[in-house]
Amino acid sequence: MMRMIVAAVVAVWAVLGSALAQDLTALARLDPQSSSIGDTGDGIAVSLALSQPVPWRLRVLDAPPRLVLDVREVDWTGIAEVPRASVRVTGLRAGVFRPGWSRLVMEMNGPFLVDQAEMRTDAGSVRLALRLEPASPADFAAKAARPEPAEWAAPKASDLPAPERRGDGPVVVVLDPGHGGIDPGAERAGLSEADLMLTFARELKETLLRSGGFTVVLTRNEDVFVPLETRISIARAAGATAFLSLHADALAEGEAVGATIYTLAAEASDAAAATLAERHDRDDLLSGVDLTGQDDLVAEVLMDMARTETLPRTRSLAETLRAAIDAEGLKMHRIPLQQAGFSVLKSPEVPSVLIELGFMSSPGDLDRLRDSVWRARMAQAIAAGLQSWSVADAARQQLRRK
Repeated sequence: MMRMIVAAVVAVWAVLGSALAQDLTALARLDPQSSSIGDTGDGIAVSLALSQPVPWRLRVLDAPPRLVLDVREVDWTGIAEVPRASVRVTGLRAGVFRPGWSRLVMEMNGPFLVDQAEMRTDAGSVRLALRLEPASPADFAAKAARPEPAEWAAPKASDLPAPERRGDGPVVVVLDPGHGGIDPGAERAGLSEADLMLTFARELKETLLRSGGFTVVLTRNEDVFVPLETRISIARAAGATAFLSLHADALAEGEAVGATIYTLAAEASDAAAATLAERHDRDDLLSGVDLTGQDDLVAEVLMDMARTETLPRTRSLAETLRAAIDAEGLKMHRIPLQQAGFSVLKSPEVPSVLIELGFMSSPGDLDRLRDSVWRARMAQAIAAGLQSWSVADAARQQLRRK
């Protein structure tokens, strides 16, 4: 009976969502101290105190088992402070998912399905109360496999604001500020990788535009979540000449200091590179994206790249950028060129590299990333590298055509 109530509630919100959203112009906020997540009996109880009622909707995803809650206009600040007395909830992430919508993803240590769900508005207080009960793996898998409505799918290139296209040059550079929204990336000293990379991407864009000869597109212009596959789609739709994914991760294992440039490979250069690639894909997964059926066959992509001559162009791009950064006297990793299976580099027709500008786990790198003068030097170095590469690449392309 309660499952029917849940379905009815969610359906009502789905129907009324657009109308209600027009009335909810003020951002709803979470009250973390009045909220709770805990184990109860064999299940899980979630109580979220909000400043006002909002449209909401629920679903589950598998591998790993997780509950996805989408809500209209909720500021999830303080979600990490919500009292959590549960061994069954193994991970919690919340933030902006797309403009106007935020998302909470709760990772669980086994299959649990929603048994009760309601938004209560008693005496001026608003509370979203959920209760999940154990389910069989088969039942959970069947619910997780249900197709979601098209309007509820992960953001696609067409969902995002039209990218700004400036400049008259034939060289189209797509800059990809890593992470964003519900996925903040690495965090240190009150800073997030997502914010730092968006700032740098905007600065690099202006440097490239001032250099002339470039059209620049950003995969995101604000703090929103963009799935890895969508980032690739944006590059293809823009007709990218080059794709640069920008990051500043954190690693506890191994040496992680200085700028590093990664290209796609089936085998990672070392364990640290493999860890980074796995983490980037897992960040996408834990942000609530259903990766079922997506092509992760890196070897097949590499074969496609070789057939289209993208592989040597990518290697040339990486080496030219390395030389330009080194020539500027900027700190680089002791092995500045590395390889790993980063899904965001899978476009077979677009030369694509991932640049770790530094590592937030390194105090020295973090200080440099905060320094606007250092960022300007790095932006200038990357711009110079792109200019040199694009001229040489155009000449090589011309020779091939002859």
